[in-house]
Amino acid sequence: MKKALITGITGMDGSHLADFLLEKGYKVYGIERRTSTKNRTNIKHLEGKVTFLMGDLSDQNSLLRCLKEADPDEVYNLAAQSFVGESWNTPEQSADITGAGALRMLEAIRVYEKKVKFYQASTSEMFGKMEHLANENTKFHPRSPYGVAKLYAHWITINYRESYDMFNVCGLLFNHEGERRGKEFVSRKITDGVARIHLGLSDSISLGNLDSKRDWGYAPDYVEAMWLMLQQDKPNDYVIATGKDHTIGEFLSSAFNVIGIDDWKKYVKQDSRFMRPAEVYYLRGDSTKAKKELGWTPTTTFDEMITKMVKNDIKLLSGS
Repeated sequence: MKKALITGITGMDGSHLADFLLEKGYKVYGIERRTSTKNRTNIKHLEGKVTFLMGDLSDQNSLLRCLKEADPDEVYNLAAQSFVGESWNTPEQSADITGAGALRMLEAIRVYEKKVKFYQASTSEMFGKMEHLANENTKFHPRSPYGVAKLYAHWITINYRESYDMFNVCGLLFNHEGERRGKEFVSRKITDGVARIHLGLSDSISLGNLDSKRDWGYAPDYVEAMWLMLQQDKPNDYVIATGKDHTIGEFLSSAFNVIGIDDWKKYVKQDSRFMRPAEVYYLRGDSTKAKKELGWTPTTTFDEMITKMVKNDIKLLSGS
């Protein structure tokens, strides 16, 4: 039985990855931070199936202890301060957890001195200022403290691979969403807001820039790509994306269509509080390499994903 250790298991990607690995027959360990109140909204169904360990990306000794307890074949580093907007408010914490946290895990694995395959969750936000399809060779230009921190984590993962002959890979995942996404993210903010309007609990949604374009995929599809990267004979880095872009306005249109509303503009208010100091206007990825070498392709369409999210939020809010 293979064993996997997941940081960030309480998040959207971490919980879906745990589901996927359990189906593959893995023994799964998940690292949680010690808090006064546990946040297990996304992983309540995993209790009794996953072994939870206390650790923190700000404390390398705790990571080494988790490695010794889990003795994993694979480590998936998904933990981060991952809300882009918040990274301007807490840039130092974002750098410490999102950036240096990856270094601490890599160093813990190096000190552990056992062959462990390592996955680093890189991000399309590292590309930042771009105008064309991005692949593995596209120049990086991050436009947020989050993107800069992720870029450090990305390059230190590659550096440790080259310096210590470690099996390290980076998944440059473009935007991916799902029912377990946090409500602070624009995708879930929209689907939750649409559900509230449908149920008469609200009459509007407040958002920032509506013209930004993103390459949106479905999170459960993307965690399969993470796993596939670690099953290869040699470590390599891959862009994971649908290759299609949609504006936030198009996301809104698709979400409101689920509840039978065609003209969404009267329900949406633009609020300057949600504008970013440096906006990323366009992100679209080219996953040709992943399709060719991993055999990976997304299976859930943009509209199918949004329909799932809106219906799930209606169900949650109505208590049905």
